[in-house]
Amino acid sequence: MPDDAAPSSVINSLLDRISGREDDVVALTQDLIRIPTVNPPGDNYQPCAELLGERLRKRGFEIAYVRAEGAPGDTDAFPRINVIARRDSGKPGPCVHFNSHIDVVEPGVGWTVDPFGGVVKDGKVYGRGTCDMKGGLAASVIAVEALLDSGIDPPGVLEISGTGDEESGGYGGVAYLAERGWFSSPRVDHVIIPEPLNVDRVCIGHRGVWWAQIETMGQIAHGSMPFLGDSAIRHMGAVMEKLEHELYPVLNARRSNMPVVPDGARTSTLNINSLHGGQGEEFEGLPAPLVADSCRMIIDRRFLIEEPLDMVRGEVKDLLDALEAERPGFRYSLKELFSVLPTLADENGPVAQATARAIRQVLGRPAQFICSPGTYDQKHVDRIGKLKDCIAYGPGLLDLAHKVDEWVGIDDMVASAKVMALSALALLTRER
Repeated sequence: MPDDAAPSSVINSLLDRISGREDDVVALTQDLIRIPTVNPPGDNYQPCAELLGERLRKRGFEIAYVRAEGAPGDTDAFPRINVIARRDSGKPGPCVHFNSHIDVVEPGVGWTVDPFGGVVKDGKVYGRGTCDMKGGLAASVIAVEALLDSGIDPPGVLEISGTGDEESGGYGGVAYLAERGWFSSPRVDHVIIPEPLNVDRVCIGHRGVWWAQIETMGQIAHGSMPFLGDSAIRHMGAVMEKLEHELYPVLNARRSNMPVVPDGARTSTLNINSLHGGQGEEFEGLPAPLVADSCRMIIDRRFLIEEPLDMVRGEVKDLLDALEAERPGFRYSLKELFSVLPTLADENGPVAQATARAIRQVLGRPAQFICSPGTYDQKHVDRIGKLKDCIAYGPGLLDLAHKVDEWVGIDDMVASAKVMALSALALLTRER
């Protein structure tokens, strides 16, 4: 059956059905927000997973709860519980999977509303995780439920998952499941991840990331006689000077052909996440008069698909080796913490094209194909699951993710639910 096989009257009825469920998508978003799944440490994954699972069980889905035993952070106090809901039509066809992470970052300070209250005002739902990405999860549920209620009865399989730990790398969520075949062909054919990349954009990939710790070493001594010691902090100052004047200009000059947004993220970037040397910050009172014998810096390097990971590592190591050769007493260690290669799906692939057509049909304007500045769980679907037909699409403004007074627009949730329903229908009924 071709992509446009469903009569326009049936399509219009499906879209009207979703429009009529605005209150439902708001209520589901509120229910999800009111379960504070803050990661770290990984609070309340189980009740959030069960909220989703029990709702979909009533709609005829088979429900599996999978604990990521042995994954980073998984303990009896904070079990990494994931939920996968599957509904097989009984007719041959592909599997379309909607994957959302259920964990959220800590709220921080400065909120003008309760971050876990699900406050609704001015056409928005407020709360930590509304945008990133429980609003997208709710929209995908409404999309699938409306499709099932439409009477169209498409062939194939529909899946919805709620997974953990995306905010800390996804190793207790999609990575764990992908290693066990949950995101591989022939079980799954197409994946849509409702991340907040704006309602008229199809996200086909992301930049790479390399996190590392640089430590400079010194020699402890009395602070009144620093000449008898060797300050690790001063050595780290030399590292920062090298970064500022030698590496940053090189990174700023590079530009990717990937359509990364915002525009500033089309260049290579390096962020200093944290810097600490000398006596710990946990003490009270006056510090001891000591020369620091250790200083540690965490760097977050986001790199382009045109940059090999070995080059990314090598640029930092070469800089440190140069300092070791030219600066008396300079000693360092370099420890890799985390790395992910860039990911890029085919813009002309089935899921990207089906979603782009649905955006034009629902919003009346062409879709923009973009890539994300940061990583998300597509990396695990691609690298571990070996499934290439995966994109991110969902409601919410990327710029609001992780900020105070985070919100998602109600109209955007409804529109994205329509897009996801049409995308799923097109993928399930396309000629293969």
